[in-house]
Amino acid sequence: MGAIRTPSKVKIIIGILADSNQSVELVRESLQKKFGEEDFNLAPFPFTFTNYYKDEIGDTPVRAFFSYETLVERETIVDIKLWTNDLEQEIAKKNGTPGLRPINLDPGYMTLGQFFLATTKDQRQRVYLGRGIFVEPTLYFQDGHFHAFDWTYRDYQSETYIHYLEQVRARLAYQHSTGKPYRLRNT
Repeated sequence: MGAIRTPSKVKIIIGILADSNQSVELVRESLQKKFGEEDFNLAPFPFTFTNYYKDEIGDTPVRAFFSYETLVERETIVDIKLWTNDLEQEIAKKNGTPGLRPINLDPGYMTLGQFFLATTKDQRQRVYLGRGIFVEPTLYFQDGHFHAFDWTYRDYQSETYIHYLEQVRARLAYQHSTGKPYRLRNT
């Protein structure tokens, strides 16, 4: 029988899909209040992988990512996903479009070996965590790079996302080895 150990803390990463750069900046402030200091971001860029979100977000959505210095316990992803869902609803009401999200927030967490996304939808590859929230292993790290699973969304297989996530992983590795946040930041 193996010894029971508490796993290392993880890095929170929030993907944002929005109708404009201004909407990303609007939600960014709320995210910083909740999660603290950002340590690395991927500035908004055109999201062209699918038109699935067209009715809610519009014809020309943008994608951005933010990761945070403070490491958390893995199981907090349930609370984080519930909080981001509430924030999406709050923004929709303020926008006058209850039920339609002008901003879609995709929280996930990174270990040194994998990147996981939280979701409310069940599928064969997703693990139920509680309170209506599942987690999906989205990418795994091997031979110095992240790799996709058969079910990984196409955009998460892209060079842009992989490059960003590998840089976030380097910061996480630094934090695990030194106990300190990586201080060289982009904006």
